[in-house]
Amino acid sequence: MAITPIDDATLVHDYIAGNEAALATLIKRHQSKIFGFIYSKLGDRDLANDIFQDTFIKVIRTLKSNAYNEEGKFLPWVMRIAHNLIVDHYRSNKKMPLYRETEEFSIFSIMTDDALTIENQLISDQVAKDLRQLVDELPADQKEVLMMRLYQEMSFKEISEATGVSINTALGRMRYALLNLRKVIDKHQITLTN
Repeated sequence: MAITPIDDATLVHDYIAGNEAALATLIKRHQSKIFGFIYSKLGDRDLANDIFQDTFIKVIRTLKSNAYNEEGKFLPWVMRIAHNLIVDHYRSNKKMPLYRETEEFSIFSIMTDDALTIENQLISDQVAKDLRQLVDELPADQKEVLMMRLYQEMSFKEISEATGVSINTALGRMRYALLNLRKVIDKHQITLTN
């Protein structure tokens, strides 16, 4: 007789109730996926290990403070924390490479002004906000797949595993989410460009 593994929500509940081993089970269950995600964004194993540890420190603090909200699944929540820590790392470590002027090379040949103007930034922020409101109106199952795919950059295989549905179901939900978004955009004649 096969033993059914304990689901993530139960393990989270057990950990909050004081069972330290429950967290170890969660980490062991998801560490390769989370570490792989972090490493794919950073390309540096030591730094990925640091971010991985920081991710679970934040997870532990959130769980211990009873601030965890079981609105979604555990894995996507942890992936969001990891993603935010990666973004924070890049923001705090904006290091410019050192270039020396030579006869063959001029710094002015590679400098460009890619910065958004204030007006473009405001438009971009508004488009993101409008799109988020449209996404929020989708049925829950479509919204979940769309958020995992676009905002957490998860593969359909990862989405399938995280949601407990087949890959074809995840693909179908994504397709319907996009179709529904297009219908709403066309119906209200919304322009989502900057």
